[in-house]
Amino acid sequence: MSKILKAGVAGAGVFGGHHARKYAQSEGVELVGVYDRGTGRALALAEQIGARGFEADEWDAFVDGLDVLTVAAPAVAHAQLAVRALERGVHVYVEKPLAASVQEAEAIRAAAQEAGRVLACGHQERIVFGEMGLLSTPERPIRLEAVRKGPWTGRSDDVSVVLDLMIHDLDLALSLAGSEPSAVRAKSDTIHGPRPDHTRAEIAFAGGMQAVFEASRAAEARERTMRVVYPSGEVNIDFLARTFENTTPFALNAGFADTPRGKDPLGASVGDFLAAVRGEASRPAVTGEEAARALALALAVDDAAA
Repeated sequence: MSKILKAGVAGAGVFGGHHARKYAQSEGVELVGVYDRGTGRALALAEQIGARGFEADEWDAFVDGLDVLTVAAPAVAHAQLAVRALERGVHVYVEKPLAASVQEAEAIRAAAQEAGRVLACGHQERIVFGEMGLLSTPERPIRLEAVRKGPWTGRSDDVSVVLDLMIHDLDLALSLAGSEPSAVRAKSDTIHGPRPDHTRAEIAFAGGMQAVFEASRAAEARERTMRVVYPSGEVNIDFLARTFENTTPFALNAGFADTPRGKDPLGASVGDFLAAVRGEASRPAVTGEEAARALALALAVDDAAA
């Protein structure tokens, strides 16, 4: 596919702005417009990047003629927007989480399959792991400990902290474990409400890996760390400092943060999506199926904590 891809972004919040700028900077892509139901937000973002803004009753005019769409609206709106676009023949990239329920995720996947269109999801930490070399190690981990915390911002309060933050680490754990979860225990606290803002989970995987996750959006400071223990050693990652310590014999890439993909995981993820749409790649960085697995595990954590 050599034609110019016409792109749109549904959702004019922080992540919608990031995606709009990635499309605007992408070769062979024309950012056509930004859609948002909030009064004035789409118009304001579109003006910043030289596109057209569309609002509540202008969905059909917005999506008409698009080739690719990023859905960066609140999670509760992901399914409706993604399915409507896929049914119009548009390739869709959905920011994480893929949806707010397993049923909605399946509806999105079914629509993509029926339309024969690419469905991608924005779990960008997978790009980071790929650049580090952790997705191709010769051993499976036996233990994983992940912490992902930050202060309260008021964003993403339509979902729990598990679907907001922990889902990143759940997706990574599924990628490393190579097996399905066999037991889930969790405990949550609601601080700002109405949904949990702090959750700690313990998950056993069928292949033998044991994992502990802690996520908070009501912490005093940001923290993003992961400890991955293998039979031959361990890897300790600081996602904020973009560094790691490695005692395994694996030849991991210490300079991952300076590679083009490591410097810009979101740009790489969007680029992989566009490559899959053009037929230049067999798949995006994270498929709809993989995103649905991470969502199902995140919802299982919420259920266990209830």
